[in-house]
Amino acid sequence: MVEVPVKMYMQNLAKKAREMVKPMALLATSIKDKALRAMADRLVEGEDAILAANKQDSEAVGKSLMETRTTRDLIREAVERLRLTPDSIKEMADGLRRVADLPDPVGEVTRMWQRPNGMEVSRVRVPLGVIGIVSELGPKVMTDSMALCLKSGNVCLFRGAPEWIRTHTTIVTMLREAAEGAGVPAGATVFVERPEKEGALELMRLHTQLDAFIPCGGPGLRKTALDQVRVPVLCHDGGIGSVYVDQAADLPLAQNIVINAKVQQAFESNSVDTLLVQQAIARPLLPALIRRLIEEFKVEVLGCPKTLALIGSQAMTGHKTVEPAAAADWSRQFLSKILAVKMVVDMDEALAHIASYGPAHTSTIVTRDYANAMRFAREVDAAAVLINASTRLHDGEEFGLGAQIGIATGRVHARGPVGLEELTCQKYVVFGTGQLRHPHPVPVTYEDAIMLKKGMG
Repeated sequence: MVEVPVKMYMQNLAKKAREMVKPMALLATSIKDKALRAMADRLVEGEDAILAANKQDSEAVGKSLMETRTTRDLIREAVERLRLTPDSIKEMADGLRRVADLPDPVGEVTRMWQRPNGMEVSRVRVPLGVIGIVSELGPKVMTDSMALCLKSGNVCLFRGAPEWIRTHTTIVTMLREAAEGAGVPAGATVFVERPEKEGALELMRLHTQLDAFIPCGGPGLRKTALDQVRVPVLCHDGGIGSVYVDQAADLPLAQNIVINAKVQQAFESNSVDTLLVQQAIARPLLPALIRRLIEEFKVEVLGCPKTLALIGSQAMTGHKTVEPAAAADWSRQFLSKILAVKMVVDMDEALAHIASYGPAHTSTIVTRDYANAMRFAREVDAAAVLINASTRLHDGEEFGLGAQIGIATGRVHARGPVGLEELTCQKYVVFGTGQLRHPHPVPVTYEDAIMLKKGMG
């Protein structure tokens, strides 16, 4: 059998996705919620099949890496990253149920007002349409994406990482069956089953068939998306996470916030990349903090010359210490256990640094000075600014907004957590009683029109 070229394959999928836009936009909330709960139950019931497929994926990746003579530690790390557990599946199912419990944004009237002529104007939320998603991450991204697209009335066109292909295929088959059994039209989620890398590129190039695009992965994927995609890119998670410790900070609080922001989930986009410390409190804060980061949490710390001078004299023989930070490190989103530390003279220098090495993803200030906190909140241009709280809290669930696909750092359409509301746009619905735009080009009354006709005769 001749295999269809990737470009044609993707265009066929996109055509099917577009055909589902209207049925999905009109889907009742009760059906969506019933489907999401059925999907959650099906995941739990299908645990054994999911774990078996995942084992095949893990073994295939391990075998592939062994053939390239990759070190055993790296092979073990790669396999562990792919491996699912019963807890992983439960977490995915719980995520589906949480989305079912959220309010349906579709049809929500966000504003209504009456004009002097009696016309009633309202603004109503509607789905975006077809959302293309390319993910380099695990199955939870897929289940969250499917759930959020379904609840917001959108069609999900999803392409996952090839190393997860068996796991993804098994899960999406289960979720489709459960959703369709609950009344969701077949084709609400379109899954790219072919593993070729060209598939991701062709999905990005579906300029006329997509309404929005979401890249879920590292800087390389985001850069490719920005180069290739011609529709709005919603979740550009790129940007620097920073913590500024002010002179008026509570030091134990500052230490806890920095450790949490870096270590709790170092590979997440809202983990801290740059620590800025006002030099007046550097000596009582940094030595103990950096020692804990390096020795207790195995963080690689990069420092400015002032930081090196302060910490270098206290380094103990045989212990890893701070490495010099290169100029490029201040603009790096590390997504790993690496932290760049800089001592600054005052808040002016901290603000200038954050502005120079943007875009800012999440910025935190640690201070007991209210005026300093408010100035920081006003002047820092970030998707979220936090005061005396970890950058890791920049998240839809933590903000009380519900599940999210990612975090947007751009300015157009969405900024911050991208959840249900951000997967909709708004249209105007206007109620009138015959209002016209004046001056009207024809006579006001029927009688006037008749008289005009007679006069012209």
